[in-house]
Amino acid sequence: MDYNTLLDLATDLGYELAMCGAETFRVEESINRILQSYGIQSEVFAIPNCLTVSIETAEGKPMTRMRRIGYHGNDLDGVERFSGLSRAICTRKPDPADAREWLEHVRSSRRKYSLPMDLIGNFLGAFGFAMVFGGSIVDGLCGGLCGLLVGVINRFMDRMKANQFFRTIAAAFPMALLAYAMQAVGLSHNADMVTIGALMILVPGLLFTNAMRDIIYGDTNSGTNRIVQVFLIAAAIALGTAAAWNVSSLMWGAPAEASSGISLLESLIPCFVGCMGFCIIFNIHGKGSLFCALGGVLVWIVYSLTLQLSGSDLAGYFWGTLVAAGFSELMARVRKCPAISYLVVAIFPLIPGAGVYYTMRYAVLGQMDLFASQLMHTAAIAGIMAVAILLVSTSVRLWFSRKIKKV
Repeated sequence: MDYNTLLDLATDLGYELAMCGAETFRVEESINRILQSYGIQSEVFAIPNCLTVSIETAEGKPMTRMRRIGYHGNDLDGVERFSGLSRAICTRKPDPADAREWLEHVRSSRRKYSLPMDLIGNFLGAFGFAMVFGGSIVDGLCGGLCGLLVGVINRFMDRMKANQFFRTIAAAFPMALLAYAMQAVGLSHNADMVTIGALMILVPGLLFTNAMRDIIYGDTNSGTNRIVQVFLIAAAIALGTAAAWNVSSLMWGAPAEASSGISLLESLIPCFVGCMGFCIIFNIHGKGSLFCALGGVLVWIVYSLTLQLSGSDLAGYFWGTLVAAGFSELMARVRKCPAISYLVVAIFPLIPGAGVYYTMRYAVLGQMDLFASQLMHTAAIAGIMAVAILLVSTSVRLWFSRKIKKV
């Protein structure tokens, strides 16, 4: 047995999964299953910025590999491909040298959207959600332009290798300033909806979803680490948009508030368009992107109907998230793909981007009672979404564990 090659293979595959944005439990389970399929017991410890794998040879010699994990991407196609490779290795148990060639082939053949297509995804995501949250079609188009600006800045920051906190501020400030400027010159009717639509691109949806799933599966360290990152990014969004608000108030006066809203039926197409935009942003390809976007529409319908029937948005968030989690688990088993791809897009219409925006706004205006109330409400939304994901994921895991034991 070539222990060095096998250990390098398992560690590199886990590293690739982590860099693509996979959950901690998926990274650890993939490595353990590969090594166990070759009859080797292993100890794997993964956190968002480090991966350690240890084994013991038949002669009793311990061996360890450690990899430093850098900035995580949003490459869900990569998560799907490397997860599929892990299953193939476990099933077929090829020679470790051949398995290394498989890994290199997957690395080189991964699909990635071009820059123009990525920018189109940013436009569609901001356009769709600016309308979903109550903007007109003109507001949606203005939101799309702001989304394009965010996409260009994010690409530039990627090349500069800027940290996540700084790059979020650097994108949020000019984006919000552009939204307020377009309302000041009469191009848009509701700068709030324009800003919120474009802010959805900056909201760490994948990070938030992975944090919840890590905590659910007992990876508390990783989950806490990711939650802290979510709070830091939310703070960066608030700082960037707050600075834009202050600058726009000095230049054109405080942005005017405008009441708006569209019906459930009118919001379905923008919701689908917005979710398709995020499929591009998260690098989801093929029929999977269509299913993900349809899942987002289904979740939005459930949320909206629950809100109308119960009058409680928290109930809407709970049932909408429950449907999103159930939909993702079902599609994962039907299409033999990781559930995270379906969950992160389906749940996106419920991500409280508006809550982050209005929390910032009340703080800037000095309305501390409203600030505290909105902050607590946003936290309650995040908590109830986590509970819904927990219920579905735990139930599915227990069900399949029970079936395996019966077999």
